[in-house]
Amino acid sequence: QVQLVESGGGLVQAGGSLRLSCAASTTIFSIPYMGWYRQGPGKQRELVASVRFGNDNIEYGDAVKGRFTISKDRAKNTVYLQMNSLKPEDTAVYYCYALANAGSTSYGYWGQGTQVTVSS
Repeated sequence: QVQLVESGGGLVQAGGSLRLSCAASTTIFSIPYMGWYRQGPGKQRELVASVRFGNDNIEYGDAVKGRFTISKDRAKNTVYLQMNSLKPEDTAVYYCYALANAGSTSYGYWGQGTQVTVSS
């Protein structure tokens, strides 16, 4: 099992910044990939940013490129999402996702979500 603990959401004015963190706790799995996804009102869940721990490959959703930065602490199985220049359209529930490997089997885990609200 993998437990994901998210923190850092909240209310901020447009142009402001927030930092999200997500820690994955596990005793038997390896975590090769973690990311942040979001789901706004009436919208589908979309990729915000992700990172592969093995090769540091990072991917950003088009809507956040140049404004958001994902970073990781591999030793702690933790990812951070620094969100700058926030816009009202960034308002969403942000979910942490972790891909966990146990031998040759992979499992996906979602966090409970953290609300980010950007006021205009």
